[in-house]
Amino acid sequence: MPDSGSPLPAQALAALERLGAMNLRDQSMQAVLQTVSDLAKSVLPGDPETSICLLANDRALTPVFTGEMALQLDETQFDKGYGPCLHAARTGELTEIPDTRTETRWPEYSRVAAERGNLSSLSVPLPIAENVAGALNIYAREARAFDEESRWVATRFAPYAGAALGNAHAYQSAREMADNLQIALESRAVIDQAKGILMERYKLSADQAFQALASASMRTNTKVREVADQLVRTGVFDLRNSGLR
Repeated sequence: MPDSGSPLPAQALAALERLGAMNLRDQSMQAVLQTVSDLAKSVLPGDPETSICLLANDRALTPVFTGEMALQLDETQFDKGYGPCLHAARTGELTEIPDTRTETRWPEYSRVAAERGNLSSLSVPLPIAENVAGALNIYAREARAFDEESRWVATRFAPYAGAALGNAHAYQSAREMADNLQIALESRAVIDQAKGILMERYKLSADQAFQALASASMRTNTKVREVADQLVRTGVFDLRNSGLR
C-alpha cells in the first residue's frame, strides 16, 4: 500500500475536493448520493459502473447508480440476500472480488455478475448514521481491476463519501423535524384561534372549548386541526358534534 503520506493522484484529489465543497443546504439527498456515485466512477479503474446501496430498518435499496449494470447487480444481491455490497454494508469490511469468474464466496451471484459484464468489484463500507449503513460499489468491466493504489484511493475516498452521506442524512432528518415542528406550531395556532371563537360564542372555558373541538374531531373522524381550521375559515361549528349540547 502507498505510504500514508503519499499524495493522492490529481484526479482523485480533485474529486475529493469537489465532494468536500458540496453545500448540503442547496442539494437534496438524492443529488448528494448521485454526486458521490458519479465521482467514484470518475476516479476508480476498470471502466466501472458504480452504485450506492443503503441498508435501513432491514430494508436494502439503491437510491443512485451510474449504469444499469450496477443497479442490476445490487438488486440481484438484494434478491439473494448476500453478495459483496451487502457484506460490506453489514460488516464494515472493504470487500473485493478479483475475478467474478472464479469467485467462490458467492458463486450464484458471481455467475450473474460475470454474465452481465462485471469481472471484478470493490465495495467500500459507508457507515452513515445510527440504524443506517451503506456501501459504495464499484463494478469494473475488467478482471483484477484494482491494484494497491486504487484500493488506497477508494479507502481515502470512502470517508468523504460517508461524511457527505451522514451529513445529508442528518440535515434531512433535521429539516424533517423542523417541518414537523412548524406544522405543530401552525396547528396549535389555529386550534387556539378556534378555542377563542368557541369561548366567546358559547361562553365556554378554555378546557371546554378544546374538549368541544376534540369531541367534534372524534365524531366526524377528522383531525382536531381540520375541525379548528374549518371553524376559523368559515365560522361554522355544529355544537351537537361536540357532545356539549
